Amino acid sequence: MSAPRPERILDELARAVGGGRGVVLATIVATEGSVPRHIGTKMVVRSDGSTVGTIGGGKVEDSIRQDAIAVLGNGRSELRTYLLQEPDRGDPGVCGGTMTVYLETYMTPTTVFVIGAGHVGRAVVDLAHWLGYRTVVVDERTDMVSEEAIPLADVRFAGSVADALEAIPVSEDTAIVVVTRSHEIDAEIVPLLLGTPAGYIGVMGSRRRWEVTKDALDVAAGDEALGRIRNPIGIDIGAETVEEIAVSIMSEIIAANAEAGS
Repeated sequence: MSAPRPERILDELARAVGGGRGVVLATIVATEGSVPRHIGTKMVVRSDGSTVGTIGGGKVEDSIRQDAIAVLGNGRSELRTYLLQEPDRGDPGVCGGTMTVYLETYMTPTTVFVIGAGHVGRAVVDLAHWLGYRTVVVDERTDMVSEEAIPLADVRFAGSVADALEAIPVSEDTAIVVVTRSHEIDAEIVPLLLGTPAGYIGVMGSRRRWEVTKDALDVAAGDEALGRIRNPIGIDIGAETVEEIAVSIMSEIIAANAEAGS
């Protein structure tokens, strides 16, 4: 079995992290005795257990894959040693040696998923980028999400929110910022947002606008579901300018992340 070129492994690693998906890079760092792969051989393990590359095959690789999924779940990197002994001894291999593998977790930074590319949306993207977050911006107006209009966005999506949610993964580490131009748009998209596992969903506007939005929802949502929505969005710091509003929003996201991690 031939191993894939290292470039393919690294390309997959970059593609996964850039796309908002955490993965584990499993690398053989030490061997003893007879082993199927040499030091430096790598394999990418995704959260669903699928892999790119191979570092041994058979039962030992399955053990490595399962361990990789576990470390991805806790966000830690670990060094583990695997025995490759004869099957009639009840061990997971046939080569007879040992293989030490570094399971290196690559987690994506929290994604700030901005819906609405107006003045506030652009300011949130700029500040989130400066703070080191991965930034996504969505707007149906193509000219509003061009690279020229919003250069600091990592991902720009011109189209509906429904299509964006289908194309761009949303996880518990995603903060969704709704800064659209009308409560009608908000009412249309809130049910879609509640269907995601996003750890933070904030909707801009006054409490009165939010009450009007709730009344106009196409899909009935219980109080528990609607309780996930933060409105008015942001921490009350007396913000007036667009930039100050962005600071208040990002401050709330930072506080929410800290609370979730405690």
